[in-house]
Amino acid sequence: MPFQILINIFIAFLWMFFQDEWRFLSFLSGYIVGILILFFMRRFFNKPLYVFFVWAAIKLLYVFSYELLGSAILVIRQVLRPKINITPGIFRIDTDLEGDVEITLLSLLICLTPGSVVMEVTPNGKSLYVHAMDVPESKESVLKSQLIFERAIKDVTRKYV
Repeated sequence: MPFQILINIFIAFLWMFFQDEWRFLSFLSGYIVGILILFFMRRFFNKPLYVFFVWAAIKLLYVFSYELLGSAILVIRQVLRPKINITPGIFRIDTDLEGDVEITLLSLLICLTPGSVVMEVTPNGKSLYVHAMDVPESKESVLKSQLIFERAIKDVTRKYV
């Protein structure tokens, strides 16, 4: 994948030199031409085109932003109540992710959503213990987020790497 990026940047600079214009727009158009050239040459590479990996990473960022907003609204609703009525607790999440990178990424994404913190990962890496601010509401939200996060993480780490 880094080799593809280097080829694409080289094509972009070459395009800029042939255009005899040292502008960002000329570089950008060369970069797009480079992506098209790499797309047609993709059968010569042993890995998928890097643009697909970038797209999966952007999709993961979008999913995280959406879940972050939803959980932040949940926490704001809890905090703004006249009488705080929360039941904090710990629950277990089972995951089918493999490898330290995938487990760590899932743990970080869950920790970054307000109202939940990953306390421990089991030694085999198949379960996470999560502390939630309000177990009845937060547990459903975290479990829903976990399924969405796992699918997006698998897209980034397994398909295109």
